[in-house]
Amino acid sequence: MEDHDTGAGAPEVGVSRASPPPSGQASPPAGWQNGRPVQAWSGHGPAGDASQHQNGQQKAKTRKRRKRRRGRKVFVRDDAHLAAAGLSAPVAIGAPPSRPPEAIVAPSPSAVPSRPEQDVRRPPLQELPVFAALDLGTNNCRLLVAVPTRYGQFRVIDAFSRIVRLGEGLTANGRLGQPAMDRAVEALKICGDKLRSRKIRKARLIATEACRTAANGADFLDRVEREAGLKLEIIDRQTEARLAVSGCGSLVDRDTQGVVLFDIGGGSSEIALIDLTGHRSPRLANHIVSWTSLPVGVVSLAERFGGRAVTREIFAAMVEDVAVRLHAFDGRDRLSHVLASPKFHLLGTSGTVTTLAGVHLDLERYDRRRVDGLWMDRDSVDRMVEKLVGWDFQQRVANPCIGADRADLVLAGCAILEAIRAVWPSERLRVADRGLREGILSELMADDGVWRNNGRGRQ
Repeated sequence: MEDHDTGAGAPEVGVSRASPPPSGQASPPAGWQNGRPVQAWSGHGPAGDASQHQNGQQKAKTRKRRKRRRGRKVFVRDDAHLAAAGLSAPVAIGAPPSRPPEAIVAPSPSAVPSRPEQDVRRPPLQELPVFAALDLGTNNCRLLVAVPTRYGQFRVIDAFSRIVRLGEGLTANGRLGQPAMDRAVEALKICGDKLRSRKIRKARLIATEACRTAANGADFLDRVEREAGLKLEIIDRQTEARLAVSGCGSLVDRDTQGVVLFDIGGGSSEIALIDLTGHRSPRLANHIVSWTSLPVGVVSLAERFGGRAVTREIFAAMVEDVAVRLHAFDGRDRLSHVLASPKFHLLGTSGTVTTLAGVHLDLERYDRRRVDGLWMDRDSVDRMVEKLVGWDFQQRVANPCIGADRADLVLAGCAILEAIRAVWPSERLRVADRGLREGILSELMADDGVWRNNGRGRQ
């Protein structure tokens, strides 16, 4: 069962291709197109009203200028070749760029200067340090391998994602089931092969709620080490919440005052309240003022209430179950001073919100480039939730952004989303098809200092 998230093809600088640029945005620098430098050739022809002698002199000067400029091309990557090789555009994560985002937004062709740009030398991909992040969750096994690019960005050079449902039956039995463990080990063997095929500078391999709570979680990880050759680390819930924030940092605009970021997982749901009314530091995670991890996710909630035949009464009961848990969260009011502000919004990272976005866009096939960074207003979210609650199981299966692998889980995710929206009502929800893996890569690269030492610095 392949997940629709491949980890590749994310937009640059965290701005979704489906989202309009911020208002009041200044024109980007000349000589850039699609977020990268372009070849710029220019010549100055003779004046139309000059004499023939002047024309001759002008042409001679022009030829000399052309000779001097010959060979001064700016070599750039070819996105078509990258796409054919399965590579992605740079992904912005973690801290915001040190200069305004308009500095790397593509200009119109008319903005190309009339004189050549200076050479832009970038180290070849094979010379850049390689970092890796693996996230084994209750529902998914996901891997990203990437190299750093500009400050706060990286380029994905390999990725893997598969729905393994490791937590299947965990709610009822308290243990990981044999078929579920077998599926996960097979997926992890593929990840191990990918990692061993490269020279990795640093990697972090994590396991979350299923392995945290299962009585045989540690035994399972011993098996993973023996059979897949990977040593996974079980992280606590606070670390999971911090990594989710780090992975989505570039989707928070500079003028934002407050954000409730939530990650609806398979076995748990992490929620972080982020206050940005004061001085903003490079790491968004430094602004978390309160957080919680609910021991409920799409798999555990669907197993308790049922995920195939979900009536409106069952759906309401799921929402209420999550609402009770949120009511016990003592720090839920820490953003009360910005809730009414237009500069407050929700930011969701999970299969639930990306699925809602795909249905909202009426995609014939899930497209991460259109979903990641998408803004949805309150009414649009209401309509999508109502639509999914009104569909039966087969209708959910038939939707290309849901499919058979998610059809029995998506309404449980919607119930968690509705409970969150009731506590923190907002006119806007931003969708993130990114999360823990991007957060891991962000922290690994920042701690390693590659964005300071790669010859480009804070461009």
